[in-house]
Amino acid sequence: MEIKKGIAEIKVETEIEEGDNFLYIYNIENNKYKHMKNNILTILAIISFVHFANAQDKVAFELYNQKGKKVKYNKMVKDLADSDMVFFGEYHTNPISHWLQIEMTKSFYEIKGKKLFFGAEMFENNNQLVLNEYLAGFYPEKKMLPEMTQMWGNYKTDYKPLVEFAKENNLRFIASNIPRRYASMINKKGMIGALKELSPEALALISPDLEKYFDPTAKAYAEMASMMGGHVPPNMLNIQTAQASKDATMAHFSLKNFKKGDFYFHFNGSYHSNYNQGIIWWINKIQQGLTIKSIATVTVSEWKEMTKEKKATIANYTIVVADNMTQTKR
Repeated sequence: MEIKKGIAEIKVETEIEEGDNFLYIYNIENNKYKHMKNNILTILAIISFVHFANAQDKVAFELYNQKGKKVKYNKMVKDLADSDMVFFGEYHTNPISHWLQIEMTKSFYEIKGKKLFFGAEMFENNNQLVLNEYLAGFYPEKKMLPEMTQMWGNYKTDYKPLVEFAKENNLRFIASNIPRRYASMINKKGMIGALKELSPEALALISPDLEKYFDPTAKAYAEMASMMGGHVPPNMLNIQTAQASKDATMAHFSLKNFKKGDFYFHFNGSYHSNYNQGIIWWINKIQQGLTIKSIATVTVSEWKEMTKEKKATIANYTIVVADNMTQTKR
């Protein structure tokens, strides 16, 4: 009988002479056998312990590729680094997402060096000047934070490590999102109505491609309506357009700051990049030819319910996190 656990293989041999049993343990690391005389009760105890230990495993997360197979972190990073842009789709208050973001940032920096730069949904683009000045060391964080509008409540726990890494290594960090007040106007007045009222200075903070390419039948926006079931609100088109204004603006400022040879690592909610929709859809509309890869975040229960097709298309790599993972506070 053979039982495999970790680096050890346990093999039981029967000794005929006295009816005793010998337990042989082969240690792969040392490449040799050890044995001890034992009875069947000891063997059964070991078997029970192995099964008990396996049942007690607590896995915080696992990484999967598009084939639905588990993948090693280093292999994933190496593959993702072979691209122009990587979009990390997070769950905003999931600590695994944020831990992997900073770890991947460090790994990408080892590979790409100064070619690496960042962008994030969590920073509205009217804050770019203040963010640039902080990264340049003009003033300390206590002076920077009050100047930043609409800062997320989990900045210090979840996004500050990324900003500080950029600062310490003299890397760019793009505030890519549309100012929330303008997305709100589009939601209330519609795209045409809102854009007509805004000044040239305000329009400079919104994607100029929004009117040209917006398509309510695109997967991400069509699903917003379908999820309403039979209760689609009268202003559904405005809701879709407001969402599109975020995606389009993040795509616009990502491309505006990208040049050939750069490596761009963008942080956003998973919905903004899943299935090559959202920001990625807009980038491909505006400028084709870039190699774009993505990461999605899902829970174990969500992963189990997904079809093979969805697992293959949601992202290049998927982080599957425990359902009961503790959350940060936003």
